[in-house]
Amino acid sequence: MNKTINKVYIASDHRGVGLKLYLIEMLAASGYNVVNLGVDDPNTSTDYPDIAATLADAMLDDKNSRGIIICGTGAGVMIAANRYRHIRASRCNTPNQARDDRFHDDINVLALAADDIDIEIAFLCAQTFLESPFDAIERRIRRIEKIS
Repeated sequence: MNKTINKVYIASDHRGVGLKLYLIEMLAASGYNVVNLGVDDPNTSTDYPDIAATLADAMLDDKNSRGIIICGTGAGVMIAANRYRHIRASRCNTPNQARDDRFHDDINVLALAADDIDIEIAFLCAQTFLESPFDAIERRIRRIEKIS
């Protein structure tokens, strides 16, 4: 478990509720302080840009936090989350991708596709995302500063 992370904020639209609830259970059992930002009803349609805004607002003043955001495809929440300057979200399908995106691009939000990913693989992606470091060398910092 990464001791430098204060909280893991997690949010989903209606299509991601099942995966979100599974990840909350697994991450909490692993010792993470997980904050559920909703939604919790898979039968009430929710717009993914609203979920991304909720996550971005929660992370604004919590620099030592990370986020996980879920919708059916993962693309909608990733695009919506990346509208916020303090968010660097990436849709990951494998633990290796989550590791590389943290290492190279210092992603702070993991986007997942509830319709396309096995729940055990999603958990491995989340674990890897939370445990992987950023390689804070000058060129990577410079690139991130250009988008933040």
